[in-house]
Amino acid sequence: MKATGFGALRAISAAFAVAVAVSAASPAAAQDRYAAIVMDARSNEVLLEDQADANRFPASLTKMMTLYMLFEALERGDLSMDTRLTASRNASRQPPSRLGLACTRRRGCDSLTVEQAINALVVQSANDVATVVAERLGGTEARFAANMTARARELGMTDTRFANASGLPDARHRTTARDMAVLAQALWRDFPERYEVFQRTSFTWRGRTIRGHNRLLGTVDGVDGIKTGYTRASGFNLATMAERGNRRVIVVVLGGETAAARDAQVAYLVEGAYEEFARRGDPNAAQFASMPLRRLDTQLAPGAITSASTAARPLPPSSPYDTYQGMVVETLSPVRLPLEPVGQGDESEFSTEETD
Repeated sequence: MKATGFGALRAISAAFAVAVAVSAASPAAAQDRYAAIVMDARSNEVLLEDQADANRFPASLTKMMTLYMLFEALERGDLSMDTRLTASRNASRQPPSRLGLACTRRRGCDSLTVEQAINALVVQSANDVATVVAERLGGTEARFAANMTARARELGMTDTRFANASGLPDARHRTTARDMAVLAQALWRDFPERYEVFQRTSFTWRGRTIRGHNRLLGTVDGVDGIKTGYTRASGFNLATMAERGNRRVIVVVLGGETAAARDAQVAYLVEGAYEEFARRGDPNAAQFASMPLRRLDTQLAPGAITSASTAARPLPPSSPYDTYQGMVVETLSPVRLPLEPVGQGDESEFSTEETD
């Protein structure tokens, strides 16, 4: 993309910004939940940030910290993968998304192994399992949440506070896109032998196959995790990582109005990051600007791509970037559409239950 092309693309972005500014006068716009960051996992270079330090609700991205604490307990030898964790009545009463752990007078409370708990947290984002882990490691979930917050601060997550182990709605619960990127990086850096669990797309529990929610796994080149999340307050969140060659990027998008909008935005930013790396290897790199578009432009709908935008970013045939650039992702603008009548949990558009 040459300088002249970039100018055209900036004009499109400016027009979009004007439209957003006009809409910002509405009460709905004041509740904009979107935030994003793109970071090089090895160098810590931030390639793009958009409201990256604004307070947001993490939803089930919280379970990334729960897993970090669980991985540390395994490293210390406090637990093994075969250690059994027994549910409490409190855990069994957590709202969906849940594994279905139960407590009865006749049979007592269900239990599961640490390995099963990890799978349930990563793949299903099970709230009941998050509480089981919290109570085992912290005695109570409140104490565990305090420990999570303290450990997060040690990792550099200066603007995060955890109120529980699951991400269920709580006014005290908060984070930022930047802090979630730091946490994703820490999971990959500190537990390289365990990070592969975030690539799992399903697991079996009591003869039932439970499938995950991260649709970018296996569809966007190099993506190998890490966690989705949703509550009505947070919108649709995703922290992801991708590796191509010797380049690993972290992309966090918070506040999508739909899972599809969020997924498209994350894929767009992943492709943009690698396109930026490729530009830097070009002898004419000085003519290029780094990652000029923060969000998918609502004007770039299929069949309605302007000549200016086409000239601004010539694409090779079948480029995955082209696929996502052409999508309508109007729900990532501050103009919030009414939410579908869904529950609160990862990809809960598939469920009528109250989740996460």
